[in-house]
Amino acid sequence: MNAIGEAIGELCKVILPINEEFYLGNSDSSIAICTLSSIDLLKNFANSEILNQISIVGRLLSENKGIDSIIKYVNKNPKVDTIIICGKEVWGHKSGHSLFQLHKNGTDQNNRIIDSTSPDPFLTVSKSEIKYFQDNVNLVDLINVTEFELILKKSRFF
Repeated sequence: MNAIGEAIGELCKVILPINEEFYLGNSDSSIAICTLSSIDLLKNFANSEILNQISIVGRLLSENKGIDSIIKYVNKNPKVDTIIICGKEVWGHKSGHSLFQLHKNGTDQNNRIIDSTSPDPFLTVSKSEIKYFQDNVNLVDLINVTEFELILKKSRFF
C-alpha cells in the first residue's frame, strides 16, 4: 500500500471507526456467510437460529486484510466448502468483487489479485492457501442482496 493510502486508512479508523465483527456458529457446518459492509444483515444472522446452521458469519470490508482472513479461516476449517457473499458491496474497495476475482484468477507474482478493480488488492496469504480456497470452496454470489429472508430463500441451504 502506498503512503497516501495508509494515511487515508488511518484517518478513516479515527473518523469512522468500524468494528471488524464476526460470529461463530456451528463448527461442523460447511457454510460461511459474508455480509460485506451490511452491519444490519450481520446482526440478523447473528441473532437468528441460522447461526446454529453456519460455521461463521462476518463482514468483509477490505480487499486485502479481510480477504486474507477469509482464506486463512477456510484453510483452518476444512469443513467449510461454501461461502455465501451477500449484503452491500464496500464502496471504493469492492471487496466482494475482489474475492470472486481471487477465486477465479488467483494472484500474480506480486500477490495482487488478478483482474481486481479494487485499489489495493494485495494479499499476504500463501499461494498454497489460495489454491486450497480455489479448489475446495464454492462462492454463492448474492452481492447487493440485503434482505435477510431473500438471502435465505436464494441460497437454498436453509
